[in-house]
Amino acid sequence: MSQPEPEPEPVIVTVIGIPVLEVDEEKLMYFEFEKLDVYNVTLDFVAAADDVAESLPKGRRYLKDQLRRGANSIAANLAEGVGEYAPAEKVRFYRISRRSAVECASHLLACRRLALVEDALIATGLDQLLRIVAMQTSMIRSISTKARETRQR
Repeated sequence: MSQPEPEPEPVIVTVIGIPVLEVDEEKLMYFEFEKLDVYNVTLDFVAAADDVAESLPKGRRYLKDQLRRGANSIAANLAEGVGEYAPAEKVRFYRISRRSAVECASHLLACRRLALVEDALIATGLDQLLRIVAMQTSMIRSISTKARETRQR
């Protein structure tokens, strides 16, 4: 006789360190934007930007704040764009997100020029931003092309 498969371990969801809910991991719901590679690379960049911000010397609070806000703006605007139905609105949010990515690149380059942070941290962030901007540019072009084709019909 074959042995029955063991039940999957439940996932415990916690709020402020207090277990509040057990859920079956296979039944977890995801937001549509979580499935996008560009969004996941963006989350990696948010973590990298936070590492850079934490490494900045005292007296550079303005730069820490701008970098963190810019990084989170990339992710937030991507998510908002995915939630839109109208192609023009999707593209608008993706462009805002792309501009935030370019802004973050400028902050990282300023940190490099001022020798404020280890270059390895800067290089990691810039590599991620190059990927993010390339993927966003492709998304914007694809949606814009499809919208034009639809209007021409």
